[in-house]
Amino acid sequence: MNDPQRQQVRDAARYLREVRPLDPAELADYVAEPPHPAAVRQVLREEATDLGLLERQDGTFEPVGEGPLSVAFDGVDALPDSIADAIAALLVERFGPDWPDGESGAALRGTIRDFKRRYLGGATVTYDEVTALGYAVYHLPQSFAAVQYLLADLAADDRLPANLRVLDVGAGVGGPALGIDSFVGENVLVDYHAVEPSAAASVLDRLLGETGRNFHPTVHRDPIESVALEGEFDLLVCANVLSELDDPSGTLADLLDYLAPDGTVLALAPADRNTATHLRTVERTLERERGVTIYAPTVRLWPHETPESESWSFDRKVDIAVPTLQRRLDRGERAPSEPAGEDGGEDGSEAATARAADSAAVGSDTSTSDEANRVRLPGDGEFVNVDVQYTSSLLRTDGATAIDYRPRTGSVAKLAESERHVTERIDCVGVKLSHDLAETGNPLFLVGDGSQHVDHFAVLTDPSTLNRDLETADYGAVLRFENVLVLWNDDEGAYNLVVDGETVVDRVAGR
Repeated sequence: MNDPQRQQVRDAARYLREVRPLDPAELADYVAEPPHPAAVRQVLREEATDLGLLERQDGTFEPVGEGPLSVAFDGVDALPDSIADAIAALLVERFGPDWPDGESGAALRGTIRDFKRRYLGGATVTYDEVTALGYAVYHLPQSFAAVQYLLADLAADDRLPANLRVLDVGAGVGGPALGIDSFVGENVLVDYHAVEPSAAASVLDRLLGETGRNFHPTVHRDPIESVALEGEFDLLVCANVLSELDDPSGTLADLLDYLAPDGTVLALAPADRNTATHLRTVERTLERERGVTIYAPTVRLWPHETPESESWSFDRKVDIAVPTLQRRLDRGERAPSEPAGEDGGEDGSEAATARAADSAAVGSDTSTSDEANRVRLPGDGEFVNVDVQYTSSLLRTDGATAIDYRPRTGSVAKLAESERHVTERIDCVGVKLSHDLAETGNPLFLVGDGSQHVDHFAVLTDPSTLNRDLETADYGAVLRFENVLVLWNDDEGAYNLVVDGETVVDRVAGR
């Protein structure tokens, strides 16, 4: 279709869009030398984000709704089979059908071990084709799930529009992109821009083919400073990338220029101590130097106060089903020269026994539908990664916060003043910033009010109906503690807020 015909399609679409659903066959009659309806449909798809059009299942188009998106969300159970199949196809293309075995399996397992070490050590991960494929097998399912929980929180607060523009910087192999598409479904128009200069872009390109008809992706393969972007974005995503940048705070500060006035920065990081606390450092730098607001989860309850504590804080959701891709790689036939895994990788007869126990669960190459695949099996090892644990930071520039609660001065003590209250009982408030951290013994939870200079942990020594909200409140909820005992924990260099039978804990904001 030539340019004049394309413009005639656009003009007709603008004219008719408020009248009735746009039928490509009808629009063809508005064009000189009427083209085939399929050509009109393709133009409407290509122009959908500019025209604000949703493609319906019957092949017609209609204007996207105004206002915030509305999505029914009940958690993430598994990586969809269509995505797993697409990853499997890439693995077969690169290595052949026996990709988990022999030298190809050894290369993938070695690559995954290497980038896990690098992440934990704070080193940069350099992507080549094998690294990108290893990341798709091992990390993509977790990031696919994690981003959806954060989107659900924003959507519940009406912070995401139904006509959504997304900028995903350091998009990797596409876990967040696929999660966004899965979350919004078919009734949201997404103009998605990915910035990914590494070899991961080739995998990303292929996997974006699994997105829905109203998800319109553009992949920029140059570094962000070389990419020419137009307009403002409602959602700016930086997932598992900030810890790899030379100047993460400066880079993210520059990216704020692309954020819509009512937009949100969604930053994700792995839950390990180095990357989690690094994200908090970036968060605080932007708060101090660019005046951003911490929307969630580490909301500042006291005006003009900022924390100085380490705040190793992360959320945890229900495990996803074990992707068969991970299980196949975990139990693949080891090459003769391949060493055992750091976490007790299987070899020889032990691996054969595990594979036999798993044979009924694995089934086809990628299916996650079997109930047996929804739980870990005794033979699952270091390459099965189904824990949905992550550190997040949601930032805004309009002053909005997820928790609209401020304590009354004089009614409760600031956590910044805990030193003067050691061995005393006080009333205070704090955001619940962890699930139970205790492996054994008394339940233990990180809390913070945004003023703390060192970490504070609420220790539940005597559970009762009066303090049960400490255990039952969601991550990110605000709790009020009445008559809590303040002690200094010299071993941890932190304060303990001892919640005993004399203490009342009430959820005052959040879920």
